[in-house]
Amino acid sequence: MKVADILRLKGSTVHTVHSWTPVVEAVQRMAGPPPIGALVVCDDGRGHVGGLITERDLIRGLRTIGAAMCEKTVAEFMTRHIPVCTPEDTLTHLMRQMTRSRYRHLPVVQAGVLCGLVSIGDVVRHRLEEVQLEADVLRDMYLAHQ
Repeated sequence: MKVADILRLKGSTVHTVHSWTPVVEAVQRMAGPPPIGALVVCDDGRGHVGGLITERDLIRGLRTIGAAMCEKTVAEFMTRHIPVCTPEDTLTHLMRQMTRSRYRHLPVVQAGVLCGLVSIGDVVRHRLEEVQLEADVLRDMYLAHQ
């Protein structure tokens, strides 16, 4: 399975934010509906990924400066230089990349432009479907040869 397959089933809607957006607005958007764990930061209006603001970033900001972070902008807490993936990447590659980088959300980029977002939940869900399909096929083969 490839990232494109996940996006085909999940959809390619990505919640984005500008780096100059107030943190309090980003928090409201993440709280939902729908509740989301990350916003992709895109400033240029053309879908170029500038970073990611995640629940982890917000927690770290709270720990560092407390409630005063609500008066700041996303730029002060976002993670820059984040790993990305492409629609052609495999699920195995995605799992390795997420494990190695410790990121739970990866923007999907094609020709330098944002075209989706994949979360660890998406990866687990689709991997479980793959494993279930493999188990069903093996069971059916076993039963057919008895």
